[in-house]
Amino acid sequence: MGNCIICGTPVDGEICQSHEEDVVFEFTGTSASQLTPGRYYRGTVDGYADFGVFIDIGDHVTGLLHRSELDRRLESLDWEPGDDVFVQVLDVRDNGNVDLGWSIRQREREFRGKLIETADGEYRPGELEDESDDEAGAPEKSEPTDDTETEYSDDGLSAGELQTATEEAEPEASTDAVDENQPAAAETAGTVATSGSVATESAAASRPAADTESEAEAALNRTAIDAIETQVGNVVRLEGEIIGVRQTSGPTVFELRDETGTVECAAFEEAGVRAYPDVEVDDVVALEGEVERHHGDLQVETEVLEVLTDGDRETVVGRLESAIEREARPSDVALLADHEAVAAVEDEIADAATAISRAVMEARPIVVRHGATADGYIAGAAIERAVLPLIREKHTRDDAEYHYFERRPLDGRVYDMDAATSDVTTMLEARDRHGEQIPLVLLVDAGATVESIDGYELLSLYGAEALVIDDSRADDQIIESVDVAVAPSLADVDVSDVTSTALAANVGAHVNDDVRADLEHLPALSYWNDTPAAYLELATEAGYDETGVSERREAVALEAYYQSYKDKRELVIDLLFGGSKGSETPHDGDLAAHVSEQFRDKLETELETARENLTVRDVNGVSVAVLNTDAFTHRYNFPTTILLLDALHRSERDRVNSPYVTLGVGDDELHVRATEPVNVRDLGDAIAEVVPNAGVTVVGGRDGHVEFLPGERDAVREAALEALGEALA
Repeated sequence: MGNCIICGTPVDGEICQSHEEDVVFEFTGTSASQLTPGRYYRGTVDGYADFGVFIDIGDHVTGLLHRSELDRRLESLDWEPGDDVFVQVLDVRDNGNVDLGWSIRQREREFRGKLIETADGEYRPGELEDESDDEAGAPEKSEPTDDTETEYSDDGLSAGELQTATEEAEPEASTDAVDENQPAAAETAGTVATSGSVATESAAASRPAADTESEAEAALNRTAIDAIETQVGNVVRLEGEIIGVRQTSGPTVFELRDETGTVECAAFEEAGVRAYPDVEVDDVVALEGEVERHHGDLQVETEVLEVLTDGDRETVVGRLESAIEREARPSDVALLADHEAVAAVEDEIADAATAISRAVMEARPIVVRHGATADGYIAGAAIERAVLPLIREKHTRDDAEYHYFERRPLDGRVYDMDAATSDVTTMLEARDRHGEQIPLVLLVDAGATVESIDGYELLSLYGAEALVIDDSRADDQIIESVDVAVAPSLADVDVSDVTSTALAANVGAHVNDDVRADLEHLPALSYWNDTPAAYLELATEAGYDETGVSERREAVALEAYYQSYKDKRELVIDLLFGGSKGSETPHDGDLAAHVSEQFRDKLETELETARENLTVRDVNGVSVAVLNTDAFTHRYNFPTTILLLDALHRSERDRVNSPYVTLGVGDDELHVRATEPVNVRDLGDAIAEVVPNAGVTVVGGRDGHVEFLPGERDAVREAALEALGEALA
């Protein structure tokens, strides 16, 4: 008979039934039958399957965490083989299979205690060794002597046992003597006066001399978050803004931001009970606690947390705002190359860079929505390349870049209600479940026309900031719907020689000047033809010849098609930047060459079929090549209709001297490519006037496409031919 390590209740073992789920178990048995369903165990990731993750529970048992048990998509898990994780054993089947469940607690400290489960029972950590070492004087297992709750450290020792063990191991630590020859802590930590550094203002005060009790309790000077890495084991004072609150089944986790970075601060009331319930997101606080490191992440164990008011609050807010103002806005605009269309939006580039930098500094997540095309993926990757290093710098969590930055490819170039609803649902779930702030939503290579306004209005209802970077012919109304619009067409300049990547790479270079050299070759990769000489020169200087440029563009275009809803972060990094951190892929040139060869083979096969089925008609002196895109293309294979029509138009337009149009007509969509500018909105209006019952709508503005009812397909096609002949004759 023993006592529950959580509540002290007499039990046959170490844990009572009501607190069994508050403890994490290390399993040292040899058979699945020795596991206890309902308990939580530490495990190790063994590998992935299409249906879930295999987890090793100890050295002898492997269980399956089925994808249906996850609280997220299997593809979004960032676990790697060998990673320590925490899971619940749901069931042990008669055949020895082990069914595992998801645990929201993924750190040992989020459990209230730890036990070792063997084939014949459970034990406290170290207890097994104690039994074999009793003759050496190992301490016997202690039991609570009253009804008060006994707290345990991560290694399972009670507070009293931990103190005794510490005093025995380091008896000199309890003396008051101080070595006068030992340098002060402030000197070793690089501290400065309180007058205003972003480094530690007084690390020495975080470990006071033990001369008297009053000195030990003397007020601490402030430490900046970017300096706490050298203060592990010390008590520090932090001042800043609460940007997230997450309640776990163990402690309450506050995310604190100051002008130098962010850190998670754990506060424990009792398991699953909200600590400091009056402290909320956006509160400005002073916090004191011990700096610890858990599984590689810095964390502060909160001892004191108070909300600042009046002058104290204004001081901290002023410090935060001054840092943001100083760091967020680029001092000047220096474009990657001389390009008239990009130069026309210099101010907007600076505004967009400032908004992105502010979001990083304020620890707001950034969501990049971009088209699932080569230009869209490369443009999105340019922003990603600039932002990720800043996130790593500002956050103490090793996985911060996966929590505070996300690319979500779009189906098309319109930010419609479907996409906006998905984003709002995700961000509200993240806010309510994980205490995350409302994100900055950045539309790249999409979202510059009125068809996206409904989506932006939904975002605005929740206070989400929205930015647009788009090379298409934008609508003036979009300016009132987003916070920043980097769209050269709004400046009344020719946009025929600009891509979204050219714009996004310039924004990225002003978000993070340290990666400017990494971005210089990207604009050249986004042009299928007529690449501006200045961008070709930048690519050459970066080591990419004409073949290297085309291979990377084609490789990204092919990969953009497959699983187009995924960001494919590491693969895109390999293709565009020569390999990701720790990548074991082939040389980036070999990878690009291999994938681009597949691109060319697949595209040429479809082009041959399309050419054989083109019908060329002369309409008022305009050559119009009509392709039935549903009858003579493989709709669900690469390439997409848009990419095929682009390539088909480029390959055929130089064969005639007159204006040339490629018209792709499907069952319910019409796409047009022309040697002369065509306003698709005007084309849609002309078709609707002739075929009023066709349900004609235009998607994507002047550069978009026409949608209609399948039953009126022939009438829509003829009306389009007539309208194009009149417009281009």
